[in-house]
Amino acid sequence: MSFDRALARDRICEAALPHIAFDGWTAAVLARAAEDAGYDPLTALRVFPGGPVEAIAHWCAMADRAMVEACTVDEKFATLKVREKIAAAIRARLAPLGPHREAVRRALAVLALPTGVATSLQTVWRTVDAVWHLAGDRATDFNFYSKRGLAAGVYSTTLLFWLEDKSENQEDTWRFLDRRIANVMAIPKATASVKAMFGKLPNPLAPLRAHFSRAR
Repeated sequence: MSFDRALARDRICEAALPHIAFDGWTAAVLARAAEDAGYDPLTALRVFPGGPVEAIAHWCAMADRAMVEACTVDEKFATLKVREKIAAAIRARLAPLGPHREAVRRALAVLALPTGVATSLQTVWRTVDAVWHLAGDRATDFNFYSKRGLAAGVYSTTLLFWLEDKSENQEDTWRFLDRRIANVMAIPKATASVKAMFGKLPNPLAPLRAHFSRAR
């Protein structure tokens, strides 16, 4: 049987979660997780040569995939308004991670280091890009960037609120999320005013978009 690298990456990340709450995102934890998942410990280095930062990025991608799947199979999702789709998608992204909030907290600490900043930006970009695609956005003009910038702000602040939320079923987080979306929805007005001000200028984010598109 041939080695399934993608499956190994998924399984090692999943197996690492119980250890991360105590020991953090480390190479040793990934090696132990590889053993727990039925692989040789060196498999962790084989599939994550970039170490914990690469493993965190993959775990974020797994959460994005789960979000897309949850929204896609939900028959009610397609009937929602755009703002409701954005809220539902972000909720679908965060809610399943409830049992692993400490792993999320420790991942954010790793990505805050100089070696993780680029990956941090990339993972947020991919998440909000997926959120807007789920919401039906297919913009390719300036709105592409302004919408994702607004969504990144909503998602990031909601994530930080969610990490500290002690309410039942994170209901305080979902109310916070609704308020944040209400503040920026305003999105059509905000994007129109920004576009009017800067629409004729060269887009400084174009190289960033190209970089992340190649990395997907």
